[in-house]
Amino acid sequence: MKIVKISSLGCPSCIIMNKVFNKIKEKYDFEYEELDYDFDDIEEYNAGNIMPVYIFYKNDKEVGRLVGEHKQDEFEKIIEGE
Repeated sequence: MKIVKISSLGCPSCIIMNKVFNKIKEKYDFEYEELDYDFDDIEEYNAGNIMPVYIFYKNDKEVGRLVGEHKQDEFEKIIEGE
């Protein structure tokens, strides 16, 4: 599993979601990449304008996407394949 996280420094929802994402990183073993909406080339991810965006990949295929603020269990459902 790989998760691409796209966020922005000036985004209040991104700051709120850092706590949730840190709990997910502690609980599960996965590769992740953090990209900045304002400074990194994110065109290939079709991120839209609502941040943060979490894109979940298995075997290089997108299997889920969360946009905006979400609870920990929503991450877990995608990671565990439910």
